[in-house]
Amino acid sequence: MSELGVQVEIYNHHRNGKYSSYHGRVGSVADNVLQQQFNAKDPYQVIHTDVTQVRLANQQWAYISAMTDEASKEVLAFQMSSHPNQELIMNTLNELLDHLPDDAQPIIHSDQGWHYQLKYYTKKLKDHHFIQSMSRKGNCHDNAPIESFFHLYKTELLQGLPPCNNITELRKLSLTYIDQFNNERISLKTKGMTPVGYRNHALAV
Repeated sequence: MSELGVQVEIYNHHRNGKYSSYHGRVGSVADNVLQQQFNAKDPYQVIHTDVTQVRLANQQWAYISAMTDEASKEVLAFQMSSHPNQELIMNTLNELLDHLPDDAQPIIHSDQGWHYQLKYYTKKLKDHHFIQSMSRKGNCHDNAPIESFFHLYKTELLQGLPPCNNITELRKLSLTYIDQFNNERISLKTKGMTPVGYRNHALAV
């Protein structure tokens, strides 16, 4: 990440607080299919999603919705908005659909945030024959893979830099980071390969 001039420092909870989308039961709550068994080996089997927030220089929040592949760690969808609303979540899901093979039928795992309970979201998953899975209430370990990605995103990209002035600036910086994360960042969890490299290798076997 040196091309971005990124410094890795201690995580700043005040500036990049955890976003809570849990508003109780407002729709359908899916079973926790995964039960913290994060052992997918093949791409497009299990996909994790969540929303986080980043404070801007004007003290407003930018809300980020992402989807990551459990096996390859690839970021398959990354959307940003000034409001954590339906449009943000559906834009993320639509971006995912643009990346998936036509025959993919993954498990889509999230927390119990209100966005993921409502019919517009659950119906679209069913229409594409996706399996919905949800964490238990208040248990961040149930969705550890996406929590881990957001932690890396905030510490590797944002720490050591002044807050972005606006969402446009943050989005531009973030998309550069995502491209480097997917295509340049190697990990022991992906056998020393980049996320895209792991995905291509796994699909070629």
